[in-house]
Formats: sequence, structure tokens, C-alpha cells
Amino acid sequence: MKNSPKKKVLITGATSGIGRATAYELAREGHDLILTGRRDDRLKKIQDELVQVHPGIHVRTMAFDVRNQAQVEEALASLKDQDVDVLLNNAGLAKGFSEIHEGDLEDWEQMIDTNIKGLLYVSKIVSGWMVKRGKGQILNICSVAGKQPYPNGNVYCATKHAVDALTHTMRIDLHKYGIRVGQVSPSHVEETEFAEVRFDGDKERGQQVYENWQPLKSSDVAEIIAFMISRPAHVNIQDVDVFGSQQATATIVDRSGRERFND
Repeated sequence: MKNSPKKKVLITGATSGIGRATAYELAREGHDLILTGRRDDRLKKIQDELVQVHPGIHVRTMAFDVRNQAQVEEALASLKDQDVDVLLNNAGLAKGFSEIHEGDLEDWEQMIDTNIKGLLYVSKIVSGWMVKRGKGQILNICSVAGKQPYPNGNVYCATKHAVDALTHTMRIDLHKYGIRVGQVSPSHVEETEFAEVRFDGDKERGQQVYENWQPLKSSDVAEIIAFMISRPAHVNIQDVDVFGSQQATATIVDRSGRERFND
């Protein structure tokens, strides 16, 4: 794939999973990065690795929790140039897997605060910069869960349905300013902390989600994001739904083994 002109990309939730994989993919393509997340030690480790392998890029890290509006505003205020070309709203999580009447209110609040409000806090500020510059791109990590609700997914599915709606409405609001808005909606993705977090650190239960079939890898999604960023200014890929080949829908999975899909 032909590399796009060098851009400055801000990634939320860059310490693991899709966010981390995207940082490595975009670094390979020569883009400058602003990596954000809650875990400063992980951010610094990623920064050190990237600049060592790719000395021609600039990598900045900012540790904050997207749920905390004051932290978001303080961190982004430190970016004096306000010249972010691409915002990747990746920070998100699922917590719990219960029927609605048995759900945990704290889990619900954490998902709503991260997946919806955190995305809004960051997007409001960065989109304002882009409006002033008359250009930019915002990519949201949505989920197939936002389009195909499944049993016990209630609040998580609802938060991703909100992300889907926000992607559409942000595009309507911002396209006249030369800002492209799109999203990637993956299904199950390995090499992330998603399932482990959903099941409160129960690694064994989390791993069962991926048993006997080959889901997506975080690098697969990162490559799609890099391709979307690389498109010329007159092209906007609005939405990409992506599944592992053994998955037909959010709930229908062929668990006959992953051997034939090990490339």
C-alpha cells in the first residue's frame, strides 16, 4: 500500500489492543503520533520502542482517563499547535455479561462514561481544532455489537449503538468543514484485553470466547485504519464492518477449529 503524506494522529486507548496495534502500524508508515491512555508506564514503553525503530517520527504521550472531563481538557490544552490531522477514538470497554435485571450499575456507568462520554469529551475539542483548520479526519472504533445486539450485551451494545449514531451525526455536522468522519465496526478481536476486562480479570473465561476458532487480530483492524487514513482527501470510507471468516453474525460462530485459518 502506498503510504499517505505524513500526518499527526491522536489515538485514545493506545496502551493495548487495537489502539496499540494501530500505533505500531502508523509508525511503520511514518506518521507522527500522540498516544493517550490511563497507564503512563505502558505509554512510555510504546513510545521508546517506536522512536527506536522509527527514528524519523515524533511520538508524544499523554496519560489521562477519557472519563474525566477535566483531565481531558487539561491534557489537550497542552497541545499548543492544535494541528491534529486524525483523531482515532479507540478508548472503550465492555464490563459484565448479565441480563438487564441483574446488571451492575457501576459497570454500566463505566461503559457509558468511557464509550460515549469519553469519546465526546475528546471529539468536541479536537473537532473544534479541525474546523478552524478546514480539514481533518475522525475515526471511531464502533463494534458489530452496536448493530447486532446479542443476549446479555444490553448496555455495552447500547453504548456502541450510540457510537454508530454519533459517527453518522458527526459526519453530517462536520463534512462542510472538510472533515472526514468514519468508523470501523469489528467483531471479536484477539490480542486485546476486551474479554478479560468484561469478565473482571477472569482470563480463563475470557479465553473461552476465542476457543476453537480464529477471530480477528488487533493488527487486522490496525491495517484497515491505516488504509482509511491513507485515502486521498476526496475519499471518505464511512463505515467498515469486519468479522473473522468463521463468524457469520455477532452470535453465529463456526467453532470447528482454527487450524485452516492460521496463515
